[in-house]
Amino acid sequence: MTDVTPLIPAGRQVVDSYGRKGFHVSGVAYEGAIVVTADATVAWRVTSLADVTVESLSLLFDRDIEILLLGCGARLMPVPGELRVALRQKGIVVDAMDTGAACRTYNVLLAEERRVAAALLPAG
Repeated sequence: MTDVTPLIPAGRQVVDSYGRKGFHVSGVAYEGAIVVTADATVAWRVTSLADVTVESLSLLFDRDIEILLLGCGARLMPVPGELRVALRQKGIVVDAMDTGAACRTYNVLLAEERRVAAALLPAG
């Protein structure tokens, strides 16, 4: 796994590493896709970008999130326009990137105390 740990305040959910099958977040191993916020990491029941829907991301709607980083796996994939619009209507800007970039960017934005979440598919 690739280490992506910046200096983060204690008590935050930081992505320690990622790999082909899952993630380590704040010292805990997760297999498969996950959604990470500053205070929680949960298993995410999607297996590909095609499974990503407004409903699959609804767990974020009651949180104060302004940026959603969508880790698409090994390579960047475009976010469907209707998903982008639906999230924007909820006040969330989505930014898609490969999973490694999403993990690193999430950690940086978390360190800056931004209102960020990451929805991450394994890297490959």
